[in-house]
Amino acid sequence: MFQRIGPAAFKKDLTNTLALCEHLGQPHRQVPCIHIAGTNGKGSTAHMLSAIFTAAGYKTGLYTSPHYRDFRERIKINGELMPKRFVVDFVRKHKDFAEQLKPSFFEWTVGLAFDYFAKQKVDIAIIETGLGGRLDSTNVITPLLSIITNISYDHQNMLGDTLPLIAGEKAGIIKPGVPVVIGETHPESAPVFIEKAKLEGSPIVFSDQHFEAKLLKKTESHAIYDVFLDKKLRYEQLAVNHLGDYQRQNLCTVLQAMELVVPLFAKLNKTKAMQAAILTGLHDLKRLSNFLGRWEFISQSPRVLCDSAHNEDGIKKAMEGLGRVPYEKLHFVFGTVNDKSPDKVLSYLPKDATYYFAKANIPRGFDAQQLSEAAKAQGLLGRAYTSVRRALAAAKRSAKPNDLVFVGGSIFVVAEVI
Repeated sequence: MFQRIGPAAFKKDLTNTLALCEHLGQPHRQVPCIHIAGTNGKGSTAHMLSAIFTAAGYKTGLYTSPHYRDFRERIKINGELMPKRFVVDFVRKHKDFAEQLKPSFFEWTVGLAFDYFAKQKVDIAIIETGLGGRLDSTNVITPLLSIITNISYDHQNMLGDTLPLIAGEKAGIIKPGVPVVIGETHPESAPVFIEKAKLEGSPIVFSDQHFEAKLLKKTESHAIYDVFLDKKLRYEQLAVNHLGDYQRQNLCTVLQAMELVVPLFAKLNKTKAMQAAILTGLHDLKRLSNFLGRWEFISQSPRVLCDSAHNEDGIKKAMEGLGRVPYEKLHFVFGTVNDKSPDKVLSYLPKDATYYFAKANIPRGFDAQQLSEAAKAQGLLGRAYTSVRRALAAAKRSAKPNDLVFVGGSIFVVAEVI
């Protein structure tokens, strides 16, 4: 199981997924899909799209990974977790076949998701890749639209150690004739996407070349944007139920995707009022999609802010956003995983914080003492704790009323406190 043990559980092959889908009656072919890959932002993009389609009155499936607290967070319809009974019955019914096939945890879960969405007859399913794209288990679908949010360094040991190589893996979700939206124009990855789209005969659009979101203000629960399409105001004072600064780019990707998806969906005789649904879906994002763990305040006394950014680009953007949050002193609960060097990520962390290093409660967790020593070499000072909860408790004891406690570095660290 990659979530717990890392690369040893990763399979670079679609054979098992195809065999499982055939055994299940090809459920992945029975549901219209939107397919999303990318280094960062794909989960946020998926939840935004899910909320919009739910707001429009469609029965909307959402498949994401990993999960925080409950395995069923990965598979939802209209924001509702799939029933425990469906999981149990699925395993019981297909256990003999699985024991012969020996699928990975992720392959098994993808089959479960497709089977659930098909049996529930969802109108559309938003499908997020797990790792990479080309050989990801979800890449057996032919979607209405493909989305690649961005490219940064992550999982280089499996996806390649240059941005063009990583982009090549993500570009594997581009299907013949299927339009693709790219969220970020990067000089090293853009040529890879353009070439792959040309090869597949797929229309390609870079959302950041057309959409621009300007932050106007923030309330306690919403960020308010003016959004421009090709320099003209497209959405005035658009309210998004998420306060992370990095969502501005994801918002543009989502809105560009909707420009393409609405006419494609209309061809399926599904013509509900999508423009109004965009406003409602984004305004009620967390309620409609059950969105967890991204830039989330979990306490106000003291203020505790969680975010699951975990790689170079994600941490960099999170720290830029953190710099715009008012506080007197910063207390930073930090942990990461042990299958990649923490040095790059550590280099983006603020030097003036007090650190509380902790190992996430999974085999992949990076030893807290070793992490503390690596951080000290970069001028980050703090103590190591035996668990995330103890680290957080110590940070909260030390925090004064105007201080801020930030919890991050890994989705698995955040999962233990939300």
